[in-house]
Amino acid sequence: MMRQTMSRFRNVFHVALCVALASVVLPIAAFAQTSSRDDNEDVYFLNRPDANKYALIITGAAASEEIAMRFWQWSIALHDTLADEYGYNSESIVLLHDDGMALGNSSRRIDGSSRIADIENALAQLQATLESGDQLTVFLIGHGSSITDDAKFNIVGPDITGTQFAQLLTGFQDRDVVVINTTSSSYEFSADLSASGRVIVSATRSRSERYDPRFAGFLIAALSDHTGDRDKNGRLSVLEAFTYASQSSLDWYKDQGRLPTERAVLDDSGDAAFSMEPGIGAGDGTLAEIAYFDWPAVGDLKLSEQAHQLRAQMQDLERSIILLRGQKENYLEDDYWNRLEALLIDLAKKTGQYNDLL
Repeated sequence: MMRQTMSRFRNVFHVALCVALASVVLPIAAFAQTSSRDDNEDVYFLNRPDANKYALIITGAAASEEIAMRFWQWSIALHDTLADEYGYNSESIVLLHDDGMALGNSSRRIDGSSRIADIENALAQLQATLESGDQLTVFLIGHGSSITDDAKFNIVGPDITGTQFAQLLTGFQDRDVVVINTTSSSYEFSADLSASGRVIVSATRSRSERYDPRFAGFLIAALSDHTGDRDKNGRLSVLEAFTYASQSSLDWYKDQGRLPTERAVLDDSGDAAFSMEPGIGAGDGTLAEIAYFDWPAVGDLKLSEQAHQLRAQMQDLERSIILLRGQKENYLEDDYWNRLEALLIDLAKKTGQYNDLL
């Protein structure tokens, strides 16, 4: 039995190597794991070629002019990176900033302030715009507080609580939702947003981590030039960006000779039990690994219709492989390897056909 398993492993490895040589490198790290909702996780983050993606950047109030400028620079860098490298445009990025005014000499387009009324209005418009299967990624930049039971995101005027924000997201049940909360004391606020089909990232893991986190800067670095793209498939997943930013944050404190005051965590199982290291056995990571920032067709404008179709099929097969890896313990060993081998062979064939068209 052991010899048969090893032989099958070598065969699968050979196919995977062919795939790599065909310029489609499958994820090196086995991040995905068994989810608590294996029965319906396959309906989320399908990455259909015709799906649309939207980003909502909300920058809260700052404690000083210096911090306000840092938040502004992060917001603009994030906006420009999404527009320049991930296929977003002025219609698919909504920027709500502080009191609604740009800083410095910038004439950047701002869609409103981060007051509760503007947040409510922006989410209502996005809910009316997004269709089933579309993806919304919300970025929260600023300060948070969690002194009482109601964790808050500090904005102009009355702060908004996690409970209030969760209520505003209830209309997005059949859309793919990612929330990346980069604020201080972000954990309890983020936990309020946990739900089936959502990927939630928190820059901190407890209310005691209340100092200005560095996570947002490293997240933008992960996005810039696809720096965080670990599997080098030309696409950046939320899990890859999280892994890069989280580790970079910890490395920064180590280099400074300081104890870390932020430890980023992620939840995509809908149970509000966040993981510092999403992966096999961690309970989180499967959806985050198939949730990508880029539009499915970005960079493909010159491809033929046949190439577009093959590219979509390749991405669907990669997604199926990730989900299968995460559900390995649900299968008998031979059945698992048979399924994986079939998917890898199909992917290798599609990749070869795709490369012949380039």
